[in-house]
Amino acid sequence: MNKIDSDTYQTMNTKQAFTTKIFPTGYFYGRLVKLVFKASRKAKKGTYDDNEWINSSCDFLNILESSGVKIYIEGIDNFRFIKEPVLFIGNHMSTLETFLLPSIIAPYKKLTYVVKKSLVDYPVFKHVMKSRNPVVVTRSNPREDFKIVMKEGKDRIENEYSIVVFPQTTRSAVFDVNHFNSIGAKLALRTNTAIVPVALKTDAWANGKKYKDFGRFYPEKDVLISFGKPLVPSSENKNYIHEQVADYIVGKLKEWNVKVVE
Repeated sequence: MNKIDSDTYQTMNTKQAFTTKIFPTGYFYGRLVKLVFKASRKAKKGTYDDNEWINSSCDFLNILESSGVKIYIEGIDNFRFIKEPVLFIGNHMSTLETFLLPSIIAPYKKLTYVVKKSLVDYPVFKHVMKSRNPVVVTRSNPREDFKIVMKEGKDRIENEYSIVVFPQTTRSAVFDVNHFNSIGAKLALRTNTAIVPVALKTDAWANGKKYKDFGRFYPEKDVLISFGKPLVPSSENKNYIHEQVADYIVGKLKEWNVKVVE
């Protein structure tokens, strides 16, 4: 798959690798490690451009499907015809969405992320992440993080980047609205940038108990992604545009039987 050129995508009948039926987590991580090392080598050489990123993300989608995961995506038309940069604001359930979203968004939008500092310090993967020109925050100093996102986020948008923001305290399979902050909405208001809300169910790659990035893999769990209609910030909705984003995500997660705390 090189590009999703319709409003929706769903996994068709694909051949599941025999190994993943017996050792799903081992098969998944085995292929993932090869993918990350390959991308990292190119990033270290300075040859890991946007097309390479898209290719890596498409390879990751193929890994998921060959592992037995079914993927369902809707609402792609809500951003692919917008010429200007947009802010994608979503819940953060697992590491899976960080790897997968570029295959969906980057063919249409020059893309980067707001990421925590540990991702640009992470062994091997740091080279890939740094090559994507991310906005890097501490996740330990909210006031400093706000200044960084407002300043560097504005810079990225002015340079035609769309930005993915996960404004949660931490990744979680449970969506707690009280831990979903408004920093993305504030950046949208500051830069007059449209928001596309994103609801994500990605617990097929679970968060680990001891090491959060290395959780169990569940091929029987579907990956569900829904992009909402764009929300345009204005003086009329500046006080509740964040709530509109949260409401969209909550509605979809409840529809998918994901636990929500309000």
